Amino acid sequence: MSGKIVSIHSFRGGTGKSNITANMATYIASKGNRVGVIDTDIQSPGIHVIFGFDESSIHESLNDYLWGRCAVKDIAYDVTDNVGIKNGELYFIPSSMKLGEIARILREGYDAELLNAGLKKVMDIFDMDYLFIDTHPGLNEETLISAAISDVFIIVLRPDNQDYQGTSISLEVARRIGITCTSLLINKIPGSYDPVEVRARIEEAYGCEVIGVIPLSEDLVETGSREVFILKHPGHSFSDAIREISENIMRN
Repeated sequence: MSGKIVSIHSFRGGTGKSNITANMATYIASKGNRVGVIDTDIQSPGIHVIFGFDESSIHESLNDYLWGRCAVKDIAYDVTDNVGIKNGELYFIPSSMKLGEIARILREGYDAELLNAGLKKVMDIFDMDYLFIDTHPGLNEETLISAAISDVFIIVLRPDNQDYQGTSISLEVARRIGITCTSLLINKIPGSYDPVEVRARIEEAYGCEVIGVIPLSEDLVETGSREVFILKHPGHSFSDAIREISENIMRN
C-alpha cells in the first residue's frame, strides 16, 4: 500500500464533515488521482447523497464486508462519471441505509480491526492514491484505529464552545495514543469573524496546525447536500478553501 489515508473527524455532528470530505476527495481526484471515499459513519450514513448515489444502487455495502457476506473488492463503486470528474477516478464505499442493518450495528457492533484491514486491501486492489475516511462523530474504537493508521488526521470544528471542548478531548486522546499527524479545520466561520485571527487563536490554544478555515455559506446550505459543491460552483469562497486544503494535503 503506497497511497495516503486521510481521516476526517469531528467530536460532534453537524460540523459539515461529510461535505468537506466529499469535496476534497472530488477535487483531488480531478487532479488525475485515483481516490476512494469510505463512509464509516455506519450508524448514520449520508455521504452517498452528496455523490448522487441512490441507495437502491447499493448491492453490497461496508456492512456486508464486516459481516463476511462479500469480499472487500465488491463494496467499492466507481462514481467518477456520476459525479462528473473528467480526469482521475473516484470510488465510493457506502454503509448500508437499511434500518435492519443499522439496528444490527447498534445492537452487536463490529470488528474494528477487520474494518481497517479492509481499508488497506481496497487501496491495494484499486491502486488508490488517496483514501478518505468519513468517520462517525465522537470517540470510539473504530475512529481511533482509523486515526492510528492514517497519514493525515483532520478534526473539523466550528467556532462554537461545545466544539472547542470536544476538540480538546479528541486532540488529547490522539496525542496519548501516539497520533502525531493531526490538523484542525475550522468550518462555518461567520462573515463577521476575521479568519486570520481565528486561525491564529485556535493554533495557539491547541498547539496544532489549522489546515484551513472555511466560511459559513448559505449557498452551500441551500444545495441541501445534493451535489458536490466545488464542481458546480468553482469560483465560490467555499470552493477556494477546499482547493487550498486539498493542495496542502497533496503537497505534504
